[in-house]
Amino acid sequence: MRGDDVKDYLLRYNTPRRVVQFLSFILLTALVFYVVSLPIVLPVLWTWGQNPNGIGDAFTALQLWVYAGVFPWLVLASYLIAGVLIGKSMCGWVCPFGFVQDMLGFIKRKQTDVSVRTHESMVYVKYAITAIALFISLTFAAAKAAGAGQGYEGALGVLVKVPFTAFSPAEILFSALPSGVQYFSSSIAQKSAPVILSGLGNLSALFWFSFVFMVVVLVLAAYVPRGWCRYLCPHGAIMAVMNKFSFIGLRRDPVKCEKGGCRLCVTACPMRVPILDLPWEKFSHEECIYCMKCVDACRDKAIQLKYP
Repeated sequence: MRGDDVKDYLLRYNTPRRVVQFLSFILLTALVFYVVSLPIVLPVLWTWGQNPNGIGDAFTALQLWVYAGVFPWLVLASYLIAGVLIGKSMCGWVCPFGFVQDMLGFIKRKQTDVSVRTHESMVYVKYAITAIALFISLTFAAAKAAGAGQGYEGALGVLVKVPFTAFSPAEILFSALPSGVQYFSSSIAQKSAPVILSGLGNLSALFWFSFVFMVVVLVLAAYVPRGWCRYLCPHGAIMAVMNKFSFIGLRRDPVKCEKGGCRLCVTACPMRVPILDLPWEKFSHEECIYCMKCVDACRDKAIQLKYP
């Protein structure tokens, strides 16, 4: 690689984005494993499993606060402030599960090209997941206020408290698995086979279902770029709405753009944003995570970040 090529590569957005993603992953991991405790909620897929009083994802906090009968002002503030100021860019730059998906993309270089019809249909799945989780939380809150919450909770169990997070792949990947590895490592060190077998036997059906779901999601991400973000993430659904009102956006120079001539920006986009069909002055598409891959891919430098 020539000197000019190295310089161009380092000046691309993708290089600092990888650095920010890695540092965010390390920071959030340090916070959740008791290095420090901060009551922060972020609109990214993370876990409360290790340190319930520390940093966590806003959607889990929303479910927990509604379950407790507390108005989720901090959660709403998190979504509103992030949504208005920076849109869905935290999905592309900060989210730990997004970072994991991007890393999986290196495993299978030739990824699956989802058809337009399938993509347009699957995009709405994340809205359905979000709606179902909120429906369960809100109806339980209403039943609890009416004095019928005990029967509701008895019927659904843990699904009443955290209807989405009970199945969240982040809870398994970032909480349950590390805790399990730690537990079984200590059991092996003590040469306690009965303890190991007992631990495996005590794992619930919900754990195994969530574990299989996590594996399916990770395989999906290896084949389909940002498959979880595109089709299943409730944060993505909520922030997609906020993206429409965000100050941040992208601008495409119609003079420099070849449009039908190359389509490199459309091909590079992991979220399948129809860039060439959007207004050139400024676009803030609901699926855009501002990873800036389209900017890096454009040979004519026709796409630029626009703020506000």
